[in-house]
Amino acid sequence: MKEAADLIVAGGLKAEALEDARPAQWSKLIFNSSVNGVSALTGLPHSPHFADESEMASLGHLLHALIEEGKTVAAAAGIELHEDPWAMNKIGACTNHPPSMLYDVRHQLLTEVDFLSGAIAREAARVGVPAPLHTAVYRLINGKESSWTFKDENQEVDVHGKPL
Repeated sequence: MKEAADLIVAGGLKAEALEDARPAQWSKLIFNSSVNGVSALTGLPHSPHFADESEMASLGHLLHALIEEGKTVAAAAGIELHEDPWAMNKIGACTNHPPSMLYDVRHQLLTEVDFLSGAIAREAARVGVPAPLHTAVYRLINGKESSWTFKDENQEVDVHGKPL
C-alpha cells in the first residue's frame, strides 16, 4: 500500500497509506450518508444550510444528529474514526456542491441509499444500537424511489391521461 501511495504522491496528488482503511471508510460513510440523504430529501445541494444550527428549524441540527448517530454505530462496531464527519460537513457546506444522490433523485434514478444510510442502519441492528435517523432516511429515500414507478389505479386523470 505504501508503494501505491508513494506513486500517487509522485504524480502530484495527495495520498496516505493506512494500516487499516476502516476508520477512514467509516468517516466517509457517516459523512456521505448524512449529506447525501438530506440532500436527496430536501433537494438542496451541500450548502451552508447543512452546517447552520442557529435556529430551531435549521437543517444543521439534523445533519449533526445523523453524524452523531453514525459515530455511535461506528463506536459500537469497534471503529475509531479517522476524521470527524461533522468537520468534513462544515467544510463541504461551503461548496454548494450537489451530492450524487441529489443528481439521482432529480433524474429519478436509483440512489446508493442501500450502501449509505442502509449500511449504517443494518450495522446498527447487527451491533444492537438504535439508529432511527439513518433508518428513517433509508426508508424515506426507498419510498421516494418507489414513487417514481407507482401507478395509482384509482387516481383520476384528465383527457390526456395526466393526474388531476
